[in-house]
This record gives sequence, C-alpha cells and structure tokens, in this order.
Amino acid sequence: MANIAVTVEDLPSDDGSETQGRGDGPLGLYRGTPLGERGSGYSLVLPDKVTVYRLPLLHACHSLRDLEEEITLTLLHEIGHHIGLSDDDLPF
Repeated sequence: MANIAVTVEDLPSDDGSETQGRGDGPLGLYRGTPLGERGSGYSLVLPDKVTVYRLPLLHACHSLRDLEEEITLTLLHEIGHHIGLSDDDLPF
C-alpha cells in the first residue's frame, strides 16, 4: 500500500458522514479513491485515509484478544474498500 494514512480517533464525527459499521456504530472508515477507480490523471493528491475508532472498538470488545481481532478485522475491512471491494464483497 502506498499513499494511505492510517489514523486512530476516539469517535466518528457528528456530521453523519460515517454511517457504515457493525453494531452500535462504525468501527472504522475509509476515505479516498479506491485503486480501481483511479485514472491516468490521478496524481498529486492527498493520501487516502483509513480511520479506526478507539472508543467503539473498546466498547465492542471484552478482552484484549477480542480487541486485537476486531482491530485486525476492521483494518482489513477498510483496506478492502481501498482496493475497491464493496461491503457486500467483504466476508467480515
């Protein structure tokens, strides 16, 4: 992966733009242009961004092992969007 930032925030913003997720709310979010949608003129752009939300992840998990697994699944899910997969295409 290149030109992609991975960040951690406590909670999603209140602007309603982060609507995807499992359970009570989103655990992560991908913002950017998926690899398959980039044309020949795609250059000099800010990095795509994957954000994981710390507090919803902590709330969803009951052990450190659960938390590690959920972070991994969340990152894989958002990276799936980066490579162009839809929610229906993703197994998790």
